[in-house]
Amino acid sequence: MNITKEEILKALSYVDDPDLKKDLVTLNMIQNIEIEGKTIRFDLVLTTPACPLKDSIANACKTAVITMVDKDADVQINITSNVQRSRENNTVLGSVKNIIAVASGKGGVGKSTVAINLAKTLQKAGAKVGILDADIHGPSIPVLLNVDSEKPQMNGNLMVPIQSDGVKTMSIGYLVEKKQALVWRGPMLSKAISQFCTDVDWGDLDYLFIDLPPGTGDVHLSIIQQIPLSGVIIVTTPEDVAVSDTRKAIDMFTNPQLKQNILGVVENMSFFEPEVGKKYYIFGKEGGAKLSKEWDVDLLGELPILEDKSFSNQHKNYLPIVGQIVQKLSVLAANT
Repeated sequence: MNITKEEILKALSYVDDPDLKKDLVTLNMIQNIEIEGKTIRFDLVLTTPACPLKDSIANACKTAVITMVDKDADVQINITSNVQRSRENNTVLGSVKNIIAVASGKGGVGKSTVAINLAKTLQKAGAKVGILDADIHGPSIPVLLNVDSEKPQMNGNLMVPIQSDGVKTMSIGYLVEKKQALVWRGPMLSKAISQFCTDVDWGDLDYLFIDLPPGTGDVHLSIIQQIPLSGVIIVTTPEDVAVSDTRKAIDMFTNPQLKQNILGVVENMSFFEPEVGKKYYIFGKEGGAKLSKEWDVDLLGELPILEDKSFSNQHKNYLPIVGQIVQKLSVLAANT
């Protein structure tokens, strides 16, 4: 008897997306089914290329087809993705599906480094990613990416973002001299942020990270008022003083008048491990866990201090954090 498309869809309707709690057929994640004898091919269209469960979902699909359709079937699955929009439709950055602010209450906690590595991890997985450096007084993205000598080109009336390892970036650091201090008040800061949203050719992006300045000030308010965010990631170190200041940042984002979705807390510089199993807690311990418990938000991860700060060496530590973030955004998108 010939295998039919209907039989395959029926079998796959018993496989659920673990986050969205619905079956793959209902979610339209099974596409382009092809049948040649006992060979069955189809696309598994996930909600993000960085899905941490993609292999287990694919294996569940194979098991369902072999069990319910034909035990001798050769099931070939092409895993692809279609990132969903988790934010309200808006003319500001309308071509960006997910916008994530990266914040901290205190400077020097490695917030910009975390934002860069999150962006690079998603880009490596196949997503279209950008970083908007919103720290006007102390832009660090160009320096950290080693592109601080670059100057944006123009595409008509729009500035073209500077790319680094496939990640699009824009920063005031590209537009002023390296030693130039910007002594700007609130209205000028707000105008600069607005121009980075409307006067930059971001193109279609799956994820845009906004690297916020430390503290709770004009830039934060401008961004919340101008841009519908998908969520906020909070970065701290274990130090008491960092935790104290970060607590104030969370309080701002959870204020009823500014209410934002806190995706979770990332604790940076958690420990130094020169040898496997030998950890030194240089800046204290469990600061991120304290914030997580106090504010009832997830602790996304604890990042170690590494001698080799290259992305290739840090990538493995960011994978589980990115996995949690994209899962949360996928659930948000399903309910938007």
